[in-house]
Amino acid sequence: MTKPLGELFAVAAGKTMSAAARSGENKVPFLRTSNVMWDEIDLSEVDEMAIPEQELAAKLVEPGDLLVCEGGEIGRAAIWEGGRTPISFQNHLHRLRPIADDVDPRFYVYFLQSAFTQLGLFEGAGNRTTIPNLSSGRLKALDVPHPPFLEQVAIADSLKYVQRARHLNARLIATTEELRAATMQRLFSQGLRGERLKETELGPVPESWDVSTINDVALQTQYGLSIRGQAEGAIPILRMNCQDDGRVRFRDLQYVDLDEATLSAFRLEDGDLLFNRTNSIEHVGRTAIFDGVKEAVFASYLVRLKVDTLRCLPRFLNYYMNRREVQQDIKRLASRAVGQANINATKLRTIAFPLPPSLNEQAEIIAILDALDRKLDLHRRKREVLDQLFKSLLYKLMTGEISVYDLDLSALPANDGSAA
Repeated sequence: MTKPLGELFAVAAGKTMSAAARSGENKVPFLRTSNVMWDEIDLSEVDEMAIPEQELAAKLVEPGDLLVCEGGEIGRAAIWEGGRTPISFQNHLHRLRPIADDVDPRFYVYFLQSAFTQLGLFEGAGNRTTIPNLSSGRLKALDVPHPPFLEQVAIADSLKYVQRARHLNARLIATTEELRAATMQRLFSQGLRGERLKETELGPVPESWDVSTINDVALQTQYGLSIRGQAEGAIPILRMNCQDDGRVRFRDLQYVDLDEATLSAFRLEDGDLLFNRTNSIEHVGRTAIFDGVKEAVFASYLVRLKVDTLRCLPRFLNYYMNRREVQQDIKRLASRAVGQANINATKLRTIAFPLPPSLNEQAEIIAILDALDRKLDLHRRKREVLDQLFKSLLYKLMTGEISVYDLDLSALPANDGSAA
């Protein structure tokens, strides 16, 4: 059974921002479209405006109100579950308040998400002749499913359970990333032997460590191939997009056919570091290590760095180069043009780093960081699984492909709702 949304909810418009509202006194916080995510209210940045007292009551949101975006990503919706009070909403949001007893607003958040992002049911609902928008009249006229109330609740509870598992996993990723960054800071400044520290241009380091430059340990810095890749060919050619968080990723590949001499000169080997020498400033300086599992060559945007493994283990240098603080320092070396930055091989060789003389200590530091990376990879793989599970369940529950009463979500991480 379907019903027009206007038969289930009272739809109200928010307050329009004006010069008077911006400069007036007794301001109240208000929600904008940028605050309303899918199934989530983001309160990291909340604006304020003055609303006349006689208008205020009609422009406030209450716990349980459903907020729907009129513009931007039209139809994006979330429930206001309480918090800062009083709080209002801008005119680019619609406030939906149930007028029927058999309505769970959470169900309609998820239905709108599926309808607008998966099913394309309301593609004509936005006025696409000017700025895409979802007017109050169009919103009220949307035909939406209206299953029995208990089924609405069960569907919303099931999807929320998966959402909580996703949020819990996101917190684990953030916590592990913070631990990894803090561990890097400690290892590269204090080492593992409990030595006394000395002050250097890089900050404190253990007394036995050196401050070296890449030039001190480099056996080779080599620019990549200036050749256009193709959709098919004998050899993958790695480009800027094949670097991620210090590792080479074989993704979105292009290929080249090379004679044996050229292939021999540019074939990557295990332990080679690839330095992104030219890109937008946020990407220039990225460094990734090649693990030698597959055959590949590299494009001219990249510099291959081979290091003397009798002095410096490549993975040690790669970890150091990918510290956030070091990446920021590297970007300061870049020559900048419009939309592009460049760090040539000569500047690359001037980069300084702390170097333990003991390869064993370098290897132990690598082992600690490798363990954290494995943990982080596990959480990220779980994120991919949970994201796909949510999308699949959202689609199947909203199309009736599966019944909510046939679901078994017991394998998901237990949560008490605090991660929501």
